[in-house]
Amino acid sequence: MRKIFTLLCFVFVFGHSAFSQQDPMFTKYMFNSLQYNPAYAGAKDHLAIGLLYRNQWWGIDGAPVSQTFTIHTPLKNERVGVGLSAYNDVIGPTNQMGANLSYAYRIPVGRGKLAIGLQGGVTNWRADWNKLTLADSNPDEAFFDATPSFWLPNFGAGLYYYTKRFYLGLSSPHLIEYDLRASATTEIWARQYRHYYATIGGAIPIKGDMIVFKPSLLVKNVGLLSNFNKDDAFQDIGAPTEVDVDISFLFYEALWIGTSFRTAIEAFNDTSSFDSVDLWAAYYLKSGLRIGAAYDYTLTKLQSPARGTFELMLGYEFNYRSKQIVTPRYF
Repeated sequence: MRKIFTLLCFVFVFGHSAFSQQDPMFTKYMFNSLQYNPAYAGAKDHLAIGLLYRNQWWGIDGAPVSQTFTIHTPLKNERVGVGLSAYNDVIGPTNQMGANLSYAYRIPVGRGKLAIGLQGGVTNWRADWNKLTLADSNPDEAFFDATPSFWLPNFGAGLYYYTKRFYLGLSSPHLIEYDLRASATTEIWARQYRHYYATIGGAIPIKGDMIVFKPSLLVKNVGLLSNFNKDDAFQDIGAPTEVDVDISFLFYEALWIGTSFRTAIEAFNDTSSFDSVDLWAAYYLKSGLRIGAAYDYTLTKLQSPARGTFELMLGYEFNYRSKQIVTPRYF
């Protein structure tokens, strides 16, 4: 298993033509939307707290493990929302920890609201190459510093339009790209790329509020505008554009059950592969507590060594106006 992951680590961290997405990936992205889009701050119109834990490719030693924490609320000025998001992402010998403060200003547009969001924060990227068993006794100079660590300040922006039955979002949570090379002079090395997210979804009543159909779509892209980089070594990124298609039903404003499919757009041209089929469920308690879980069935060649991927979700929602817990918002 260690040999399998060591190969994956080199692909993810140093691979030039096969560079992958670097931000943590989550199946239930709608449970931690603030992690992707600062404009989501305050969108629930009450204080909301969320925790999410993901164990990807369970059974492979050193596979990705991620956690996020989000809290956001509108202020007395109802047009303003603020929030805090924090995350921890471990992949083998590498670790990213970060936190961001978000600000959103909401403008009434038609039947909904358009939120314009900004965020600022910092990420600590570090590695411990001593955890790797290198095949070459004279390793690449990228490993000369056995425990590199970088503090990377950053800022992001996003747009989020929503009504009671529809939402649309566009965002880039980290706009600054960073070179993760300590002192290496090789042509190819690790770099932190800019990520882009587009989301769209709806809530379609099937039987009033007792049964609501909720389709959604998430598109993720890495380095869309990085070809403007003057350094040619970073213009051929190779990360596929990822698509998450989700179909779910909300029963009696309490039980939420869904399934999703994750793939790369390039998979339809046989240049990539389908990633996973996912099942998930969540339940809203009358107290305001929200609990949930998700399981991803891997469709790639990792299907054999890995035992799938699972997520656990926990949240709590408040309402300041009525001083009591309310039924959950659709988005």
